[in-house]
Amino acid sequence: MAQQSVTLNVSVRRTDEDSKLIEESAGGSREAFRELFGKYVSRIHALCLRISADKDLAEDLTQEVFISAWEKLYSFRHECRFSTWLHRIAVNKYLMHLRSSGSGTSPDIMLNESNTPVERSNTADQRIDLENSISKLPQQARTVLVLHDIEGYKHHEISEMMGIETGTSKAHLHRARKLLREELSK
Repeated sequence: MAQQSVTLNVSVRRTDEDSKLIEESAGGSREAFRELFGKYVSRIHALCLRISADKDLAEDLTQEVFISAWEKLYSFRHECRFSTWLHRIAVNKYLMHLRSSGSGTSPDIMLNESNTPVERSNTADQRIDLENSISKLPQQARTVLVLHDIEGYKHHEISEMMGIETGTSKAHLHRARKLLREELSK
């Protein structure tokens, strides 16, 4: 019981810290925004890298996410966590990129080390195989897999972010897992 209250207090403190930084940033404080950037940039970059499967594109998307966040900070309503808002911007930037490029293909890459469940494989070879297999998934299936299984979003949140039905999100996840199992069993 004491553990839960400590966790809750830490969570509330983070929200309060973010709220203060968001308010200051919206008021024009570049230093406050720099602090928010430092706090979330690695997580947003990891998300962009996983959904795009392209290191250069992930770097570009990450920059675009924070530029958009700075420009639209006034519209943040505190209805969700700041990190969730940034993730939505990242997914939207990626989807806009796909629409504008007309390309659904992506190269195979090996992702950087980070603290995600997918990258906690027993050996480096297994991690490379898994990351390569994820990068080969169709873009929609890969995006849903990353958002659900790696980032921990629920289907209703994914459907809202991607502008798809909840059932479609579930279908993409099912397809992604099936294709991933097939690819890894080769």
